[in-house]
Amino acid sequence: MATNVLDRTFGALADPTRRAILARLAGGEASVTELAAPFPISLPAVSKHLKVLERAGLISRERRAQWRPCRLEAAPLKEASDWLEEYRRQWEERLDRLDGYLRDLQGKEEADGGDDAAHR
Repeated sequence: MATNVLDRTFGALADPTRRAILARLAGGEASVTELAAPFPISLPAVSKHLKVLERAGLISRERRAQWRPCRLEAAPLKEASDWLEEYRRQWEERLDRLDGYLRDLQGKEEADGGDDAAHR
């Protein structure tokens, strides 16, 4: 996976307005006007957000007569999810090993008759 794809994806996801736009598009296509409705920002500002999302490959736009719907493109999200999943898996394995180590220590303390400090 190319680093620049992840950079663009995470850069686009860094903004809460863009995340909200993606959440709306997860429910289906929408026009720029429909996407702009819930935000207290101008239509040109929403268009700038859409351009960032489009450059990141997270949305696509097509022209249908006078309507130009925006559509969610999930492939970059899947790539980001796969990248994050690898780190989640690694940390889960490390935490499982730590848990096992702590259980072994606790078992040894119980076998030795409790806390070493109590025997000093």
